[in-house]
Formats: sequence, C-alpha cells, structure tokens
Amino acid sequence: MKLCAVVAALGLAAIAAAPACAWGAGPAGGAWQPRALQAPHYGDALFQFFQDRHFGALTTLMVSQHFGRVAPHDDESELLRGGLLLNYGLHREAGEVFAQLIGRNAPPAVRDRAWFFVAKMRHQRELFAEAEDALARIGGPLPGALEGEHQLLRAQLLVARENYAAAAALLEQLQQRQDLPAAAAMVARFNLGVALVRLGDAARGEQLLAQVGQTASADEETRALRDRANVALGFALLQAGQPREARGALQRVRLHAASSNKALLGYGWAAAELKDPKLALVPWTELAAREIGDAAVLEARIAVPYAYGELGAYATALRHYEQAVSDFERERRALDESIAAVRAGALLDALLQSNAAAGLGDATGIARLPDGATLPHRGHLLPLLASHGFQAAFRNLHDLQFLQRNLAHWQSSLSAFDDLLASRRRAYAERLPAVQAFPRAERIAALRQQRDLLAAELARAEAGRDAAAFANEGEQALLERVARGRELLARAAAAGDGNPADLADAAERLRRAAGALTWQLMQELPARSWDAKKALRDSEQALAASGEREAALARAQQTEPARHEAFAARIAELGARIAALQAPLAQTELAQRALLQEQAVAELQAQQRRLDIYTAQARLAIAQILDRAQLASGGPGAAEVTR
Repeated sequence: MKLCAVVAALGLAAIAAAPACAWGAGPAGGAWQPRALQAPHYGDALFQFFQDRHFGALTTLMVSQHFGRVAPHDDESELLRGGLLLNYGLHREAGEVFAQLIGRNAPPAVRDRAWFFVAKMRHQRELFAEAEDALARIGGPLPGALEGEHQLLRAQLLVARENYAAAAALLEQLQQRQDLPAAAAMVARFNLGVALVRLGDAARGEQLLAQVGQTASADEETRALRDRANVALGFALLQAGQPREARGALQRVRLHAASSNKALLGYGWAAAELKDPKLALVPWTELAAREIGDAAVLEARIAVPYAYGELGAYATALRHYEQAVSDFERERRALDESIAAVRAGALLDALLQSNAAAGLGDATGIARLPDGATLPHRGHLLPLLASHGFQAAFRNLHDLQFLQRNLAHWQSSLSAFDDLLASRRRAYAERLPAVQAFPRAERIAALRQQRDLLAAELARAEAGRDAAAFANEGEQALLERVARGRELLARAAAAGDGNPADLADAAERLRRAAGALTWQLMQELPARSWDAKKALRDSEQALAASGEREAALARAQQTEPARHEAFAARIAELGARIAALQAPLAQTELAQRALLQEQAVAELQAQQRRLDIYTAQARLAIAQILDRAQLASGGPGAAEVTR
C-alpha cells in the first residue's frame, strides 16, 4: 500500500499535502521515491487541494472514488479524503477512514502516528473520551520527539478528568526527556505544577509554576502560558498565606493580557492581606475602570470602596458603594437589552457579517467584533466570544450556511441541466428524419462493390505484370500517342503513301519511344503496385469505419431516447436529494443558531446573577457604613456622613 502521505505528512492539517507527490516505496523498503500520477481524476483533486479549494477537492475526490477513477492511487486518495474530513472537524468520519485504511496492511509506525494526530485533533475540540479512544489504538512508542508530545497529550487528558495523581506521575517522567520541544516542555511543566498543587505538594508545584512564570517567551502563546502560570502561582500563594510572595508572582503578569484582570484582583487582595489598603487601591482602581462584563471587574467595583473603608475614608467609601450600586443597576438594564438583542438574532447576524468566510472550513472563528451601533453593550459577551466552545459552534454555523449556499447553487444548476437536456432532445428530433432519409446503407454497398472491382483489377494487373494499368495521366497520354502513331504508320504502309525508307525510320523511332515508356512503367511497377494495395487497404478500413458508424448510428436511434430519459430521471433524483438535504440542513442551522443564542443568553443571565450578588453586597456595605456613622454620632446621624 502506497501510504506516502502518512509517512510524509500526517500533521493532519497537511495530511493530504504529501499524496500529491505520489510517492512509492523504494527497493527493499528503502527511501521513498516520487512516481508519476497515473490517474488524471486523482490529479484533478490534488490540483484543487493545492489551490486551497478544499471543498472542491473533497467532492471531486469522492465522485472519482465512486466511479472508480483513482486507481492505482486508491490508498493515497482515501488518505487524502480522511485528512480533508479531519480538517473540517469530522473526526469520527476521518477516524473510520483511517481505521479501514491503516488496518489493512499499514506499518505499525504509520498506524500509530495516524492515531496520535487524530487524538490530538479531538483533544483540541474538547472531545476527551474520543481522544482517549484514539490514543488507546497506539501500540508502541512514536518516533523521536513525537513520543514526548504523545505522553504530554495523555497527561493533559488525565488532567481534564481531574486524575491529578496519574497526570503528575506521567509528567514527572516527561521532565526527564531531552527531545521535548521547548513549548511542549513549558506546557508539561505548567500542568505538572498545577497537578502537584491540587495534590497538596504545594512547595514543588509552586516551584514549577515559578519556573514557567519566569521563562523568557518569544511568542504570544508561550507568553499567555507564562501569565497563566503566574496567576495560578499567585493565587496558590494567597491560599497558602503568603501574600508577599503572591504579589511578586502577580506582578509578572502583563497589564493588558487575557489574565491581567485576575492578576490585578489578586494583587489587590495580596496587598489587603498585608494590611496595606492604600497599595490595594492601585490595582483595584485600574481594574474597576475596565469593561464591567468580567467578574473580576465587578469585584473590583466593591473592593475599591472596601479599601477606602479600611483607610477610614467612609464618605468616599460610601460614595463609591453607591456609585457601584448605580452602575450595577444600569448594567443590569443593559444586560436586559443585550439579552433581547441576542434573542432577536442581532448578535449572530452582526457576527456573521463581521466575520464572513468564503468556503467550508474557511472560518477561523470570531476575529472581529461588530460595531457598537449594530450590537450595543457588546462588552458583555467578550468572555463568551473568546471561549473555545462558542468559537467552534460559530464556525459550525458558518459551515452550515456555506452548505446551504452550495445546495442552493446546485439546485439552480439542475434547471440548467434540464435546459441542456431539452435542447439535446430538440436537436435529436430535428436531425433524426434527415439521418433516416439518407441512403447510407446503399452508398456503403456501392462503395464496397467499387472497391471489389478495383481489387480484382489490381490482382489482374499484378498477375499479368500490366505496368500500363498503373500509368498516371501523363503516361496514359503518351501511351495513347504511341498507339495513334502506330495506327498512322500502319495505314500509310497499307496505302503505299510516302517513302518506305522514311516510314521505316519513323517506325524505328516510335519503337524506341514506346520501349523507353514501357521501361519507365516497369521500373515504377513495384512502388505503384504497393501504393495501390495500401490505398485499397485504407479504403477497406474507411469502409469498415463507415460500417461501424452506421451501426452506432442505428444503435443511437434506439438508445438515445432511453439515455434522455435516464438523464431526466437522474436530474429529478438529484433534485429530490438536494431538496431532502436542504430541509434538515435548514433545521440544523436554526438549531445551531438557537444553541449559540442560548449560550449567549445563559452567559448574560449569569452576569445578571453576579450583578445581583455584588449589588446585594454593596447595599449591605452601605447599610454597615450608615450604621457605623449613626453609632459614631450617637443617634440617627446617617445624614451626618460627609459625602
């Protein structure tokens, strides 16, 4: 089996790139050698693939496979199909393709590598059980650094199942590997640190998180991981009663990163634990000014007046609490507006317009947010829009819309096929009478008779070595002149006209001219005889071809109406299939829209519940400040609090 694509690619985003090379195994299992494509239809699919027209490549390939047009590239084409399916997120279908393909006679190393990348893709889509099933099919260690990534993936799946003990044991072993890529080693160290903290080995876990948090990072992915490590370390140190050390870890988080809100909140609480509310005000004030949709920002809105209260500035604290209550109530009303807009479809319509995608699988998620005029209070949804689940569901909605457009295109194309078939039927009906009226059989019979006469004449001329039979027009004219000359000489001799000596001289010259002409004709006889036989054979072939065309024409008169009917039935069948696909696809799109809208509404309602909790806390704090002021003034002196 030619599994060059598995060996050469199997990164599964590029799993199908290598089949284009059409590699074959070298002698005695040696190096892989390129070989020419032998199936033009397979080459067509590859051409579309390398033009980034992946949907066209997939459909072209599947049609060619259906009609058996890809041999001898059956295995490579199936591998290409599996890679394209996996690229579209159809991991179950792709897994079935790989299971059938590599289960036949693929080398174990190829099989194991294929299942590793299937598991990796499933893990990225948070399909943990399916990823574990794929990993269970791997029979041995993977080659090189890939084995380290394999074990890291196993550990990540254990962490997802909260099996921290097994994950820690596996990650401990990974720390000893020297071939693990730097980014993967950083992820392994981070996961091990988290697992150890969860298992109660805080000292070692915090040490590993500190290493990750202080690692120099060259790209955004590793910088984000470093921020997460510092946040995890900071909160672990806070829980361990080490606020000073926690503050040092949280200081390393970038101010405008995804983890900065949690870091600012934690830094403030670390300062509060150190009895330094003035220092706590610095990060909390910065955080309180940010978008209110984040829970950390909500907490900062009431943490700021708490710090003022700790400083004894009760009037300022009261003012901030009241401002927080006012902001929370206004925010709750804004959330009601956002929920109404989401349920009306404004969110998805705006997102689809701002993040258009041309083809199936082209959507990369939510890269651009709609403007504020289109979707008011869009900041409420930032945490949801950034989540992997919502982004994946949004890509699915994009793909469903593409499939709807594709089916609509083919539905309209079927009417064009109907027009083409009608035109072909008219042309057939118009030409049939003329075809039937033409005496083809009689013409062919007459030509065959003429050919037979010529064959008989050729045979006679060859048998008698009649060179004159092959004379051309000029030579025929000369032969006729010789004959006329002889006739004239004979009449002159018979009549006694002229001088006998002159007649004898003329006869001699005529004899010599006739001899020269005869000698020339005899010299040309073999070549002219061969040319004549060749022309006769060509005429026989032409007559045979004419007979075949006549038979084909006769058959067409009988079969063409049936073909027209078959085409009409095929068009009707495809129209019915498209219509049958459109209805469930439309329902699925509506269900996907409803799912996304419910996710958004659930997130907004969760924010409302958080707002209610923080509003209640702020009102309680206001009451406590007023009570404290009343007690301090010795009577009903709530109004005495300076504002």
